[in-house]
Amino acid sequence: MNQFDLTGKIALVTGASYGIGYAIASGYAKAGATIVFNDINQELVDKGIAAYAAEGMKAFGYVADVTNEDQINAMVAKIEKEVGSIDILVNNAGIIKRIPMVEMTAAEFRQVIDIDLNGPFIVAKAVLPAMIAKKSGKIINICSMMSELGRETVSAYAAAKGGLKMLTKNIASEYGEFNIQCNGLGPGYIETPQTAPIRVPGHPFNEFIIAKTPAARWGKTEDLVGPAVFLASSASDFVNGHVLYVDGGILAYIGKQPK
Repeated sequence: MNQFDLTGKIALVTGASYGIGYAIASGYAKAGATIVFNDINQELVDKGIAAYAAEGMKAFGYVADVTNEDQINAMVAKIEKEVGSIDILVNNAGIIKRIPMVEMTAAEFRQVIDIDLNGPFIVAKAVLPAMIAKKSGKIINICSMMSELGRETVSAYAAAKGGLKMLTKNIASEYGEFNIQCNGLGPGYIETPQTAPIRVPGHPFNEFIIAKTPAARWGKTEDLVGPAVFLASSASDFVNGHVLYVDGGILAYIGKQPK
């Protein structure tokens, strides 16, 4: 038996039109799962469906805002009717605003908390009843190194991701008896189109990240796929309430001594 086989499973990955969510969903598809994803508008959903199709994968895309409980409840009901009951949820949708705390408005802070923390609560709440009924389910929350560390200009993001770590532990605590595992996946600094401008050799932030990472490189989206498949598969049936950091060792490392 292949413990990492996801054949017959239906996986909902939020915000998976591109980037980390797309990489994880693609990995699930290659492991045999049926992929469902949402995004905030039809244009992004269409781009996502086209991207999956170009790689030979069929994906079901839906327009829904993760902060809107009515939209999410309607989407989950539609997925259950059109595709089937969700076995795996990955709460991937999120934003970051890099603004010094004293310059950040309360509205900006709330927006980050709403998408990055309230969103996972809303989507998890929508899929849990069916998981409870069948006594089986996997929920994976995309956490961050900011679930553990602070850094300049990311007060709202760090607060949200710290909260998401504790929401992960609480879902595991509350619903573990129904054979539901809820874990977090904590990416380190990953090569994405958004980080391309600061990954230039010689850029101060690029040099900072390489110096702080024992692996001495940025992560790739494919580095997250194996851990994400593990957390979605029967191989992790007794792993619950854990955050798996995929960071090249940053959290284990105090940093290089200045020369």
